[in-house]
Amino acid sequence: MNVILGVSLIFLFGLVASRFAGRIKTPAITGYLIIGIILGPYVLNFVPKSVIDVSGLISNLALSFIAFSLGQNFSRSVFQQVGRQVMWISILAALGACLFVFVGMLVLKLAFYTSLLFGVIAAATAPAALIMVVRQYKAKGRFTEILMGVVAIDDAWGLIAFSLGLAFARAIYFNQTSNIMQIILKSLLEIAGSFVLGVVLGAMFNLFGKYMKTQRDLLVYTLGMLMLTCGLALHFHFSVLLSCMFLSAVVINSRRENFRFFEALQNIDWPIYLLFFVLAGANLEVDLLKDIGLIGLVYVVTRMIGKYIGTYFGAVISKADSDVKKYLALAQMPQAGVALGMALIAKSSFPQVGGMIFTTIAATTIVYEIIGPYFVRVALEKAGQIPAVSAAAEQVMEEVQA
Repeated sequence: MNVILGVSLIFLFGLVASRFAGRIKTPAITGYLIIGIILGPYVLNFVPKSVIDVSGLISNLALSFIAFSLGQNFSRSVFQQVGRQVMWISILAALGACLFVFVGMLVLKLAFYTSLLFGVIAAATAPAALIMVVRQYKAKGRFTEILMGVVAIDDAWGLIAFSLGLAFARAIYFNQTSNIMQIILKSLLEIAGSFVLGVVLGAMFNLFGKYMKTQRDLLVYTLGMLMLTCGLALHFHFSVLLSCMFLSAVVINSRRENFRFFEALQNIDWPIYLLFFVLAGANLEVDLLKDIGLIGLVYVVTRMIGKYIGTYFGAVISKADSDVKKYLALAQMPQAGVALGMALIAKSSFPQVGGMIFTTIAATTIVYEIIGPYFVRVALEKAGQIPAVSAAAEQVMEEVQA
């Protein structure tokens, strides 16, 4: 089977899965993952190796789209409304997940550096899953704004924590603790490089963006600048996610009408997300589920507890609404692309334990990405962010009061 035929099957079966998921009130991303597993090598083997081989390209493109979409939540207007709450909640939620998973792995008597790697990977959330669910159900409101802001900056904290944690782990693993400052400095330079790249290209984006008038020009220009940022980040070994997020933050804060670029990109991003998640399902090795055992269970449970406790205390400190305290942590459960990327780096960096780390993260990703979108939907419903549900609740209240 050739690449084009394989991609066509992914699109068509993905569309069917999305429609079926909608009928049973399930987020589309769950359908994409399941159909990916079915089409993949462990069931029907419909997705050829030639298609799976290009999944890295699709992943980088999808992560660029995800980061760009999340970056618009860094606008001044949003931060003026929810900035303090977003900062407190995102920092403590990431810290809570890191700490609880780290301690949980130490209790299982894993090595210190292995536990540290699991801990920093746990901070990451799956922004693509959350964005797709929010858009699918047309969720809107203060709760949604806080959630999107938290997830946007949460992965920034996660990537920074991973860069530093990886440096510490390498120093311990290779017995190079005397050079630890040099290793940490290299990680900080990578983060700084992502920031500089995003800011410089963001300024360039804004400079020439004002000449884009038609929808066609807006789309082509946005796509070109986004791919340029992604390509340069890969070339210089910077973070694609951070670079594109910084680019987006500069664009959204430069000119009021720059929201047009985000709207233009939404015309083509959904097929990219479909490819990304179906291929993620096809890439996941289903037989790994039986191998992770207690480590996988502890990882899932401690991460959920850490996210909940961190989010709750962040909401209390920042004086957020009760809905945020109760339900926001539920919407932070999904974990996929960013965490898998971190796990792949760990796998290549630590020959002895890297395979076990990647196996655990890959297997738990299946669990998180199947149940995670349900948690997001429940959180949005409980917080009254889904229009139909919110309207129905208001009608019930009016009838009760009458």
